[in-house]
Amino acid sequence: MQSKAEPMPQQRRLPTLGRISWRENIVYICFAGVLVFFALTIGDKGFLTVSNLFNIARTTAMIAVISVAMTFIISSGELDLSVGSTAALSALVSALAIQAGYGFVGGVIAGLLCGVAVGLVNGFFVTVISIPSFLVTLGMMQLVRGIDMRITYTNPVPVRNEMFDAVFGPGTIGVVPILFLWALGVAAVGHIVLRYTPFGRQVLASGGNRVAARYSGINTNRTKVICFLITGMGAALAGMLWTGMMGTARYNFGEGAELAAIAAVILGGTSLFGGKGTIVGTFVGALLIGTINNGLIIMGLDVSEQMMVAGAIIVLAVAFGRKPAR
Repeated sequence: MQSKAEPMPQQRRLPTLGRISWRENIVYICFAGVLVFFALTIGDKGFLTVSNLFNIARTTAMIAVISVAMTFIISSGELDLSVGSTAALSALVSALAIQAGYGFVGGVIAGLLCGVAVGLVNGFFVTVISIPSFLVTLGMMQLVRGIDMRITYTNPVPVRNEMFDAVFGPGTIGVVPILFLWALGVAAVGHIVLRYTPFGRQVLASGGNRVAARYSGINTNRTKVICFLITGMGAALAGMLWTGMMGTARYNFGEGAELAAIAAVILGGTSLFGGKGTIVGTFVGALLIGTINNGLIIMGLDVSEQMMVAGAIIVLAVAFGRKPAR
């Protein structure tokens, strides 16, 4: 008997940037709504003052930097939960290097190398050993946080370096905070790379359909390792920005930053399952979270109530980032 021909497998297309969906627009609506809400409720308590708005921009800068880097790894279909502890490690190592006499350049290089090292380890275990990124980076989060505490036995490390303070400090250029300019610069570079370069398309392709990306000639493992390097270096930069703002490096820098960054990325319109990302939306998402935190503090909510609101934001972010039912 003649056997029936097997149906040809359906050809899958590589993901493209495509049209902006309502999930990407909602962050702008939420941001405007939050501003209006706080303006009406606590506008007379200083929320709308220029100094407070700049304070929001200054304190949100570090989360914004981490969130931009996180957009790359989530767009590639992976996750990095170690960014917060990596930020603290880079801050401590950078401060210790400056104290040891290596100067501003030596301290910055040492801090960035810490981020690169953590990124390489994460990328190795995910791509070579094939362990899910959630498990790898969850373990790295705990491991690196333990190293943070052991390096100085939880003691803060002061940084007294004029160049470091000028580049990463809480000062301003004109009226704009230096920290916010760093966040803007990182977001601008991230937007150009993700949207207009071949590497950005490789990231989206690797996250959207790994098999199809490989058949198209994309080295998905290399792409994902580079994304882990980006998150590591982004966390390292954020750690040095925290050090510049506080004047000291501390082991607890970045606690909870990974959750805030994931919320900002998903609220901004990036798919939690990879294949679609937007840096501009991520940046606005980070500003939204920073604005909410600032408003809650001015309203007088205690830490437990702020944590409840933050948890609700994360749940909503994941809900908006879920795959639509077919």
